[in-house]
Amino acid sequence: MAAKVETSSAGESTLKRLNQEYIQAYMSSDASWYDEHLADEFVCIESDGSVLDKTQFLRKTAEGPDVLDYKLLKVNVRIYGRVALVHGTGKFIREDQSSGVSRYTDVYVFDADQWKAVSAQITRTSRLVIE
Repeated sequence: MAAKVETSSAGESTLKRLNQEYIQAYMSSDASWYDEHLADEFVCIESDGSVLDKTQFLRKTAEGPDVLDYKLLKVNVRIYGRVALVHGTGKFIREDQSSGVSRYTDVYVFDADQWKAVSAQITRTSRLVIE
């Protein structure tokens, strides 16, 4: 029997929480959080165009963040049945005190009664353009 998909409002709440935890895991180098919440087939397209599978992403996470601070500014969740898109915008500060904005799209799939990230794509810019 197929697992029941969360209602839209419950799913949105869960995905916003997972998004916040995703960022916290990034800032604290918590590869174990990602190991639990990323699908085995997870793929990340970094802002430099490199493509990381789950193992590579976990290894890179364990090395620590490449920013000193990250503030989430905006999140938009759209649910399409068992698939959800999470679009986020945040401001980061690097060690050299330069700053920029990142925009990302994470794709989640609801399977076995839980949301798991299957894909992430990140874009960074030094221009502060927030809509």
